[in-house]
Amino acid sequence: MNKVIISVKDLHKQYGDFKAVKGISFDVMEGEIFGLLGPNGAGKSTTLEIIETLRSKTSGEVIVNGLNLDDAPNEIKKIIGVQLQTSGYYPGLNLTELITLFAGLYNQDTDPLALLDTVNLRDKAKAKYKELSGGQKQRFSIATTLINKPKIIFLDEPTTGLDPQARRNLWDLIQEIRSRGTTVIITTHYMDEAEVLCDRVAIIDSGKIISLNTPDKLIDELVASGFEKPKEVKQATLEDVFIHLTGKALRED
Repeated sequence: MNKVIISVKDLHKQYGDFKAVKGISFDVMEGEIFGLLGPNGAGKSTTLEIIETLRSKTSGEVIVNGLNLDDAPNEIKKIIGVQLQTSGYYPGLNLTELITLFAGLYNQDTDPLALLDTVNLRDKAKAKYKELSGGQKQRFSIATTLINKPKIIFLDEPTTGLDPQARRNLWDLIQEIRSRGTTVIITTHYMDEAEVLCDRVAIIDSGKIISLNTPDKLIDELVASGFEKPKEVKQATLEDVFIHLTGKALRED
């Protein structure tokens, strides 16, 4: 059995009278893709930002790879990769220069072209971030999370706004990153995405975890409760039709 790489116990976050996180507890196993699912405002982003050392907690315990968040936040920063927001990219630099810049900030020796190969962007090495398509921007963003060779990466809604090809390509990339031994924590509003990618998911609502299991087990539990879909389930979706007809290969705008 893989070891626990993230342990969250009775986590609370309060802003004045508002309780954003209300006693959340869960473990993430080393090498898994773990999903945090929930509607907007449920507390999942707050929970992630606390684990990422970006936001303070009100109470509770967070252990990351044996490091206590209270005692060693800077040590935790060294072993995690967090997707940067768009505003983090200097507009005058090309992708190679951006990776070199970030590698310097992490004090890492990094081969920019090898890293761009990892996310299928070598041919864009001299392009600026703003010149990339949506899918390319997301793949570059994920590349930046890998610069410090992290044990854990955090991806916050990585496929929002992408077309079906770019989205499926990103799924492949995330699974490939995990296959190298990296633990992946992901938030998404797409349930099909969570079902394909995640080994386990925690469903959060109103600051509490209301269910945590593998996608298959959660579906089985729902069916066992007597739930039935209101109409016959087809063997394929419209997205399957689209991908089948247009191909899975990436196309850039």
